[in-house]
Amino acid sequence: MTSPILQVEDLKKYYPIRGGVIARKVADVKAVNGVSFDLYPGETLGLVGESGCGKSTLGRTLMRLEEPTGGRVLFEGKDLAHAKGKELFDLRAEIQMIFQDPYSSLNPRLPVRDIVIEPLEVHKMGTASERLDKVVALCRRVGLKEEVIGRYPHEFSGGQRQRVGIARALALEPKVIVADEPVSALDVSVQAQVINLMVELQKELGLTYIFISHDLSVVEYISDSIAIMYLGRIVETGKKETIFSNPTHPYTRALISSVPNPDPRKRRVQVAIEGETPSPVNPPSGCAFHPRCPFAVEACKKDVPALESFTQTDDPRHNVACIRKDEIEPHFKN
Repeated sequence: MTSPILQVEDLKKYYPIRGGVIARKVADVKAVNGVSFDLYPGETLGLVGESGCGKSTLGRTLMRLEEPTGGRVLFEGKDLAHAKGKELFDLRAEIQMIFQDPYSSLNPRLPVRDIVIEPLEVHKMGTASERLDKVVALCRRVGLKEEVIGRYPHEFSGGQRQRVGIARALALEPKVIVADEPVSALDVSVQAQVINLMVELQKELGLTYIFISHDLSVVEYISDSIAIMYLGRIVETGKKETIFSNPTHPYTRALISSVPNPDPRKRRVQVAIEGETPSPVNPPSGCAFHPRCPFAVEACKKDVPALESFTQTDDPRHNVACIRKDEIEPHFKN
């Protein structure tokens, strides 16, 4: 079996809350609270969850844009979470990011040529003429004409700006790209164009994606496997076919039930969840989802459920963090 290109082990990212005259730490915001998963070469992992669940923070922590509080991130066996100096510099070329807002992520004072060429200059790749040739080639590859390299971000539409962001992410020929809600700020028709572009680039270049989104229809289209995140933890993982045909965790079931199903032969059991997501400063005891879960019992309030293999499906990657996972009826009925 192919080895994972990226292994995340018990990753944590806490933000201290300080108070008082001497600004002493009084609490932590547990944005990412013990996340583990494997990412395989050439695949797309869709990371899904409500706003505020920590999925964007997870993406930024993987990139070392945020320093992890604990845990490991192994890229081809090398610990990215604790790398320093030249090792970190070299590893950063292997993992790049596409940001959510295609306007604020681009320097408004630089033309496209300088935006895309900057990572090549930082990593000292090629001569000046070779770098310029590569910028032109990258722009063409993402669907932009050569003459745009002298234009500034404010002169483009949202979709065009995101294409510039994709070109910049591809400049160093990375193996892994973390895409943080890359189409959420775009019109629906433009979303389809950008998603199809990402799929084509993946096939052409053998890229591996972590695709962060709250739009399940987009995630279903582009992903090979899916991880569902709630309040800083992953509560279910599996192949996309498994997650959409047999969601098991109550939170996953609620998310899937909100997506219209065009197949009249499958009737979705509607799972309603009430209330707001609890604060990551003071998460509930036991299973963090239990205050909103229609299947919760007293035991759910005591112990944090581990993310364990779910043997009732044929998917070897299907893992669920729920003590009642074996008791809940199938999500779909014929």
